[in-house]
Amino acid sequence: MTSVKDGAFYGWLYSYYGQHVDTRVKPPRSDLVAKTIAPDYALVAHTASLGLVFYAGNLLPKRFMGGAFIGQHGSWNRQPRSGYKVIFVPFADGHPAGSSEDILTGFVSAQGEALGRPVGEAVHRAGALLVADDVGNSIWRVTPAMPK
Repeated sequence: MTSVKDGAFYGWLYSYYGQHVDTRVKPPRSDLVAKTIAPDYALVAHTASLGLVFYAGNLLPKRFMGGAFIGQHGSWNRQPRSGYKVIFVPFADGHPAGSSEDILTGFVSAQGEALGRPVGEAVHRAGALLVADDVGNSIWRVTPAMPK
């Protein structure tokens, strides 16, 4: 996850996560690799992090304000599966500021089958987090637990 700067080069297809050369690419482009910018924040590889929304609602706890909810669609060709969840990354002063936290999980069965794949997030006008799931054909609504 990174900020995007006009005219910057982020590595693809010659390097990954900054200046780590992808030796499979021929011919190599050391000139481009030398000016590659590393991402601002490391997300787990092969999670297919497709959706992102910054929280600006008032329903969820205050600690979520200004942070990013990220839907991780998941990788079908990795064992154990990675992704298949929604994570939260806290932000401070416009930059990632801490470890990610699992927010919505349970999209993979005990047998490893994908039961759901988060693909997009939005914040409802009432402040709930909405998550589109393109396998379960559902939209999940995330709200605080109600007192008993």
